[in-house]
Amino acid sequence: MNSKRIMRKVQPALRMTSRLFTLRTPPRLRLLYAALISVLLYVLYYFGIFTHLLEKDYFTQFEYPLNEDITVYIDQLRNGDLSDRPPINVYNYSFVTDAHSKCLTGGTFAELRLVYLVKSSMDHFERRQAIRQSWGFEGRFSDVPIRTIFLLGTRPSEPDSQVRVDKENKQFGDIVQADFLDAYYNNTIKTMMGYKWARRFCPKAKFYFFSDDDMYVSTKNVLRFLRHPTRYPQYLEDPAGMEVKPARKLEQVLDFELPDEVQLYAGELRHVAPFRHQSSKWYVSLEEYPFHLWPPYITAGAYVVSRATLDTLFLGSLFTKHFRFDDIYLALVAKKSGVEPYHCRDFRLNRLWYDGAIDYRYLIASHDFSDPEELKRFWEIQREAGNA
Repeated sequence: MNSKRIMRKVQPALRMTSRLFTLRTPPRLRLLYAALISVLLYVLYYFGIFTHLLEKDYFTQFEYPLNEDITVYIDQLRNGDLSDRPPINVYNYSFVTDAHSKCLTGGTFAELRLVYLVKSSMDHFERRQAIRQSWGFEGRFSDVPIRTIFLLGTRPSEPDSQVRVDKENKQFGDIVQADFLDAYYNNTIKTMMGYKWARRFCPKAKFYFFSDDDMYVSTKNVLRFLRHPTRYPQYLEDPAGMEVKPARKLEQVLDFELPDEVQLYAGELRHVAPFRHQSSKWYVSLEEYPFHLWPPYITAGAYVVSRATLDTLFLGSLFTKHFRFDDIYLALVAKKSGVEPYHCRDFRLNRLWYDGAIDYRYLIASHDFSDPEELKRFWEIQREAGNA
């Protein structure tokens, strides 16, 4: 926003201030007015009003380091060549435990339909167990090969938790833990370590579903969605509709019969402004991100990517500056890498308030199931109803 536009917005406040501070105003009132105005200005500053005035226009001015066409470097690395530009961002953390045999069958990587990668915190033992016993159960459909792993960081200050995690992993063999601090603002690191793990230890799955550990997920509906994303759930009610070609580019249309190079990055899509008020845990300064809107982003609670998209986003992350919110970071990488996010209304970041009047037949994922027992109960109800 240029200086003329800023002045137009603040001129009314300046005129009011000038009226208060006339020569006829008693000194005590001047001091009171000055104190009130100072408080008002601080409140406006604290809640980001002035920051919004200084934001750049996303549509006309967007850029983000590297300020280059990174698709060239992505293609070079994908073809096995060295990139003309060295990476600017490498998540160079080591795996403490890597579940390296999770996707192996007879010593070779299995051709899997779906892999769940669940972002979890070290001390969320009950949540992980509830997921294993509900939507993350790998034998849910005997004819569909599925794997589930949990992504964790470390907390050196909590050795007792690490002992429990080690015991848990010995029992289930599904913990992928890397040596970064397990904290909220490191979720981007956790996510990208999941991408790194998938490429290294589980490279032949068709789809990778990333989820938080407080989500309800319907595996049945995930698989039905992946059968025909652009026609879900309409094609289930009108099978003849499968033959109708959706008005989207071919590379955004996904079917099990189509080539593996087809891209899919799907979930709940949002295009909103950054939080500028400093009381928010999602506060972002102009130095971190100067534009008035985020790129269109898929919410991080639950989303799915195809194998090709996982590869593109991982390689794109090497040339995209780190950002501490994982859904925003992936949006930045996707925008710079030429990956188009796809919205599906049946992914829900905000929880649906469950009652008998709501139809859950096509619900894919919903947030705010932090109570493990509630998750298991709800999943059982949906399974019995044929929805999970």
